[in-house]
Amino acid sequence: MQNLTLISTVTLIHLLAVISPGPDFIMAVRNSLTYSRRTGMWTAVGFGLGISVHIFYCLAGLALIISKSILLFSIIKYFGAAYLVYVGVKCLLSKSSTIDVGENVKTADISPTAAVRMGFLTNVLNPKATLLFLSLFTLVITPGTPGLVLGIVSVIMVVNTILWFTLVSIFLTQKRIRSVFERFQNKFNKFFGALLVAIGVKVACSEL
Repeated sequence: MQNLTLISTVTLIHLLAVISPGPDFIMAVRNSLTYSRRTGMWTAVGFGLGISVHIFYCLAGLALIISKSILLFSIIKYFGAAYLVYVGVKCLLSKSSTIDVGENVKTADISPTAAVRMGFLTNVLNPKATLLFLSLFTLVITPGTPGLVLGIVSVIMVVNTILWFTLVSIFLTQKRIRSVFERFQNKFNKFFGALLVAIGVKVACSEL
């Protein structure tokens, strides 16, 4: 039951972070508008591969740290919790804005390989992603965390990333749907922000 709760919590935090507009979001919409929906979907696959890189080094690094020093791991946990609260507060204070994806001018399509590479590099080179995944895995990793739980969480985050940005490519490229999203963006930000702050506080107060 405890493992199920952890998996659900991490999945929720990751979804909130993925849904919040950022570099990946802009790249997904831009590639869909500039090239094609197919290119946007291949870009989503690139994001998923980038997520895999973040997961790998976070798991390897945190596993090493926790084996050497519980105190150091606890410090990282508090930094992770602080980052979640920081992101949540930014969401609460943010205002609605138009999704800036440039002019909607179609050009010659690019290959799936090029689209995947663009998505991969956009995600991997985003320094905020490192902080996010450190935050997520300090929720899950403890001395007794089963490898199966870590594997399930990792797969869920990769799949969720690809599925979400595929939906972005399909739906937000339609003008009417994008306008609805922009209209209620402020409410979305407030809701997501409050959840992230609450989860961040919970992480900080939790025990190993």
